[in-house]
Amino acid sequence: MGASHERIWVGIDAGKGHHWAVAVDADGETVFSAKVSNDESQILALIETARERAGEIRWAVDISGRASTLLLALLITHGQHVVYVPGRTVNRMSGACQGEGRTDAKDARVIADQVRMRPKGFARLDTPPELVTTLRVLTNYRADLIADRVRLINRLRDLLVGICPALERAFDCSAAKGPVVMLTEYQTPAALRRIGVKRLTTWLERRKVRGAGAVASKAVEAAQSQTAELPGEKRAAKLVCDLAHQLLALDERIKDNDREIRETFRADGRAGIIESMPGMGPILSAEFVAIGGDLSGYLDAGRLASHAGLAPVARDSGRRTGNYHRPKRYNRRLRHIFHLAAQTSMMRPGPSRDYYLKKRGEGLLHTQALLALARRRVDVLWAMPRDKRLFTSAPPVAQTG
Repeated sequence: MGASHERIWVGIDAGKGHHWAVAVDADGETVFSAKVSNDESQILALIETARERAGEIRWAVDISGRASTLLLALLITHGQHVVYVPGRTVNRMSGACQGEGRTDAKDARVIADQVRMRPKGFARLDTPPELVTTLRVLTNYRADLIADRVRLINRLRDLLVGICPALERAFDCSAAKGPVVMLTEYQTPAALRRIGVKRLTTWLERRKVRGAGAVASKAVEAAQSQTAELPGEKRAAKLVCDLAHQLLALDERIKDNDREIRETFRADGRAGIIESMPGMGPILSAEFVAIGGDLSGYLDAGRLASHAGLAPVARDSGRRTGNYHRPKRYNRRLRHIFHLAAQTSMMRPGPSRDYYLKKRGEGLLHTQALLALARRRVDVLWAMPRDKRLFTSAPPVAQTG
């Protein structure tokens, strides 16, 4: 059977368990609407259905993450043209459409209509290189591990307050390993007073804790300030012990993950170039590559800055002009990478610090000067891989295309 349409646009509202696909023709009329399981055979059947209906197909999805990995891989390997429609665009347009509530079918229809009416308005998706995909998996996993670590520390501190507030105040368990090692064995004021500074120092030294004497002194001093045994102390102490062991094990997993990220990232030919920029350590650099890939998706440095939320957009109305604000749609993780790298680099003598101080001298607040520095560094970081040049105090100027 020949194709009944010259071209159709297929919008897909992607999900973990299933996707909803809606195809529209040039007049915006629905060609088909179907629920498709996140399964290879059903996705291939969807591709075949679309091919039977039209000579040319344009596909669009609202998620480019894990839930759509199989979908995108099958579409791209079968030579299909796929673009990404940001979720915020879908939410905004779905709210403007008639009808009550939101459904997967309605969102899929909105996605299809958006790419039909704006043929050049969305970025095309392609299969990323293996190294980039691996870095995405590793850096996403690292983010999960860090979130787990924050939760563990918060629980541990909360329990420790119920045992001895002075002991909780004495240490920052998020930054130092020594106090956590101590809490695997000694959690209560009474136990710390019994062992004393000298024996506790020896115990910690045997476990290779740095600054064992200082940790022991602070712990025993905090313990001596409280003689009262608080209600539920024994049970809380057991939980603190368990959480301390979990935290140490989690730190080892994070360390292993970081090592794998570094090794994977440094297998890329651009690693040395990106890391040469002050503030861009191996982990931040790996996250940058995981998000930006080979940067071919950005026509110029301005597009990269816009994706990072560092390029202000005009929001004029009436007689008010020159009113610039941060864009609503941007990658928060990418922004954090540039912000953190700029903050690290401006703490040391060099071009970044000089530029930051120049902006402060012009009257900008700390945050404003830091964002200005981050924006300037986007130009440099975009140009360095393009020119295959390491960072210098006189960096290459980005082309604006």
